[in-house]
Amino acid sequence: MERYDIIIVGGGPAGLTAALYCARAKLNTLVLEKKMPGGQILNTERIENCPGFDSISGLELAQRMEQHARKFGANIKLEEVKQILSERNAKVVKTAKDTYHAGAVILAAGGEPRWLDVSGEKEFLGKGVSYCALCDGPFFAEQTVAVVGGGDAAVQEAIYLSKFAQKIYLIHRRKNLRAKKELQEELFKNPKVEVIWDSVVENIEGKEIVEKLLLRNVKTGKNRPLEVSGVFVYIGFVPNSNLFNKNLQLDERGYIKTDYRMSTSVEGVYAAGDIRFQLAKQITNAMSDGTTAAIAAEAYLKEKGLV
Repeated sequence: MERYDIIIVGGGPAGLTAALYCARAKLNTLVLEKKMPGGQILNTERIENCPGFDSISGLELAQRMEQHARKFGANIKLEEVKQILSERNAKVVKTAKDTYHAGAVILAAGGEPRWLDVSGEKEFLGKGVSYCALCDGPFFAEQTVAVVGGGDAAVQEAIYLSKFAQKIYLIHRRKNLRAKKELQEELFKNPKVEVIWDSVVENIEGKEIVEKLLLRNVKTGKNRPLEVSGVFVYIGFVPNSNLFNKNLQLDERGYIKTDYRMSTSVEGVYAAGDIRFQLAKQITNAMSDGTTAAIAAEAYLKEKGLV
């Protein structure tokens, strides 16, 4: 059974930033990532809002972050975490392959946008299908796009996209939006936005990039094509908080509750990035959380005499 000072669950921007800070502090650091380092940014073709880079692909940024963490000695293993337990001052992390001990744990496993689960969604990811208007909106200047959803996030992003796109269709499966009244009022006043009620996306179609959607009216059952260059999906986000210790306090949406130090309700366990609630799910937010969690975890280990 391998022993580390700190184990970081998740290898996205939050986890890799935490790993960098922990490793630089000479902590024996392990990052456990179930797929490949990078997290959600691997789904982004181009990133233009990360300080220091005019433009960089999600893959290249992930690789640079991984290399930076490894440079200072962080260990990174591709293993899926199945369970985390507390035993006195130790944390036991069980994966599908092995069991590890550490003095502290940082949970940075992020989450997943809810998928439409329709044909073309995965094929055109990063080629017109997006889950982040703040990230990708500028790429659709003077084009026609669709936003799917009816809550606050969908309405806010439709309004935001009107800064760039020529035309925005908001597609909602019901006749009434769930968004706050003030947001709805702002949306309805926006001349660039048209709401398509009682409709769902059946298919996302195109050759190399998104060219059109096939919509179905849920009341009449009739299908109609809708020509768009992009589709932004906002039907929810699922944090990966259900993988961990049941004693962790979550909010009503399933996000892990933390204080300003990124401390959770379990001593020695910290959370960073999209696994806790974020006003904006951005790379810079995740990096900031990872930094704070790493510094707080180091102080905890020293206080407890574990390093």
